[in-house]
Amino acid sequence: MTTTQRIHTPFGEESTAAEVIEGVDLTGKRAVVTGASSGLGAETARAFASAGASVTLAVRNTDAGERTAAEIRKATGNDTDQVSRLDLADSASVTAFTSAWTGPLHILVNNAGVMALPTPSTPA
Repeated sequence: MTTTQRIHTPFGEESTAAEVIEGVDLTGKRAVVTGASSGLGAETARAFASAGASVTLAVRNTDAGERTAAEIRKATGNDTDQVSRLDLADSASVTAFTSAWTGPLHILVNNAGVMALPTPSTPA
């Protein structure tokens, strides 16, 4: 017989990233957040930076990533975040990103998603 244990947290659908990270010290930790130029990825990167982590925003559009990184730096006072190009649909981009990485990686958030999946063509 298999038993499953539920995980209980004080957080729910109304919880913010700031509430979840409150009291957590990530000083000295290195994080990569994919798809971090907007939305949930940007908020995750902001929360990690606010807790002291060095955050790499792994993004397809580095201009958008740089704007987000500047906002995070201003909001958190943490200037250790950086922006790196990473397009998960392009194996050369993935290879370049991983080849350029040095040192430890403590946190990886695979936030980037696939949008607008192609639909199969209907035979004529």
